[in-house]
Amino acid sequence: MKKIIVLVLCSANTILISAQKYQFLNPPKFNDADLSKTKSLLDENASAEILYKSVHFMVDTSNGTLSKKYFYRVKIYDKDKAEDWLNLEIPLYSFNSNRESLGKFKAFTYNLENGNVVPVKVEKSSQYKSKESKYVTITKFAFPNVKNGSVLEYQYEVNSPFLYVIPEILIETDTPSLNTEYVLDAPLNIAYNINYTGDVPPKYREIEDRNLYGSQYKTYRFAYENLKGFKTEKLVRNDKNFRTKISAELHSTNFGELKLYSSSWDQISKRLYQNEDFGEELKRSKLAKDNMPAAVSGLKTDAEKADAIFAYVQKTFTWNKDRGIYTEEGIKKMLETKVGNAAEINLFLVMMLREAGIKADPLIISTVNNGLINLVSPNVTNMNFVLAALEMEGKLHIYDATSKQSSLDEIPIQNWNQYGLLVTKTKGQLIQMTNTKTSNTYLTAEAKINGDGSISGTYSDRDTGAFAMLAKDKYDENAEKYKKAYKDNYAVDFTGVESKILENGEFESTMKFSSTSLIDRVGKKMIINPMLFLWKNANEFDQTEARKYTIDFGAPITRVKKVILEIPEGYTIEELPKEKKIITEDKEIEYSYFVKQKGNKLEITSTTKVASADYPKEYYVAFKQIWGVASKFENQVISLIQK
Repeated sequence: MKKIIVLVLCSANTILISAQKYQFLNPPKFNDADLSKTKSLLDENASAEILYKSVHFMVDTSNGTLSKKYFYRVKIYDKDKAEDWLNLEIPLYSFNSNRESLGKFKAFTYNLENGNVVPVKVEKSSQYKSKESKYVTITKFAFPNVKNGSVLEYQYEVNSPFLYVIPEILIETDTPSLNTEYVLDAPLNIAYNINYTGDVPPKYREIEDRNLYGSQYKTYRFAYENLKGFKTEKLVRNDKNFRTKISAELHSTNFGELKLYSSSWDQISKRLYQNEDFGEELKRSKLAKDNMPAAVSGLKTDAEKADAIFAYVQKTFTWNKDRGIYTEEGIKKMLETKVGNAAEINLFLVMMLREAGIKADPLIISTVNNGLINLVSPNVTNMNFVLAALEMEGKLHIYDATSKQSSLDEIPIQNWNQYGLLVTKTKGQLIQMTNTKTSNTYLTAEAKINGDGSISGTYSDRDTGAFAMLAKDKYDENAEKYKKAYKDNYAVDFTGVESKILENGEFESTMKFSSTSLIDRVGKKMIINPMLFLWKNANEFDQTEARKYTIDFGAPITRVKKVILEIPEGYTIEELPKEKKIITEDKEIEYSYFVKQKGNKLEITSTTKVASADYPKEYYVAFKQIWGVASKFENQVISLIQK
């Protein structure tokens, strides 16, 4: 099946805009009338609205710093649905002895009380710091006294020694915005590539050389008015890829000598192999030799050796949940503590495979949550994970030893993000990553209809492959919340919920259930949907507007729902449900609903199969049709009548 991948990338110089005059970096004065607004004119259902947003980056070579200034003014309409705005988080980065610092900071909550504007200041002393990783500390503030109708305003400056690292800015957010502006001021001897992604052009734009701050600068200025909140679509794993955003990547510097930083994938690979936290670690082959499992030497094939080495690394070392393409403490330290980041674990796996004579190289990627790799401008700034790639019999295969459930070509679903950079000793090769391993979900209910009309039984939810890893991650994040979701999602009473990893890496939750609301009595009849609580009560493909984006499942899927229902003694089924099987002409999408009766037991099996991980938007109509058929047949009921 031909896959369609759309990348919307363009130079800022090609954007057509209005020539009207606009005053950048000139925040409008606080308007008391904003406190009286009851809803957004851009979206009357919006829980919040950005009144003014300004992001300003200024590179100062005189003191070697990057100034990052932010100014936000936000109207809150429904504070219970605007939680993301009620707390401010400011990330501060550090590397070796270089650290970012929080400079000027002002924040207020404004309320209207008895016709008067009452500001409440957010005290800098109220900040809370949490260390997210070795390199990142989050400074957090909570806005006080927030009510429906409040206006939140904050401005702060971060002083950074990393003057070449300009953060990517999301222009289209979930919140509608009346005014949004982006400004980058850079000295003429530092050049950046401006990457503009998305389909919303700025209303105002200035790109020119200008005398600023007593020197010659290149300024990039974009302003937007009346931006509606971004509308997400179901089955888009990271809609950030489709939102309008701006990023700046270092192209070159000229301090008496021209140095080019925007390069090819081959040059990037060469630099990575020269890096002490990447290539230099890979050279420490003695560490691999000294830790090679003795059993490997007795194995005959590369496949057997690779699996044995992978199993050793996977079982021996524990991932500390830190991503990144560079080692933090180093592989030698990881061997001592048995804990490491993604780079340390998977680079060591590459070393071990090479030591065993297997052709292996690091594969660096950007995870789904991190966004797509920039194919137009080769760089590693937006890559955040390392995998191990190996070649056997002319085919490339992938390992990820950070997951205790992964296997060859079966890696966490977050790591399947279309492209990766294969970093070999001689070149860098961009490869397309396609997840062809099917992830299965098996939902099984065995139930008995009791004489009083209640139903009781057991239920199991079992996932395989990437879905099993995803389920385990959610469980690890909050086990009680994971178990509670069963009770929240179904109208039955679950007890004794137990979740665990099976020996083959699958993840299963089992429980008991009971219900008094699944059966309707009409005279002497009992009417029930034999799918019990597993019936598809709505068509998930319910989008009324034309589909805009790729349909992304993350993996080929097979979903089997099976119900074994014991009919009470003295009753018979008046009429069995109708069966159905439907499949697309290209055999990409398939659905079946089968019924089997054995004695007093009725078995219903519903199976959905999707053959590929993702589909062009044109497939939406086919999915909508088949999911509609599934909903129709899973809504069938049966009547039990007394003999």
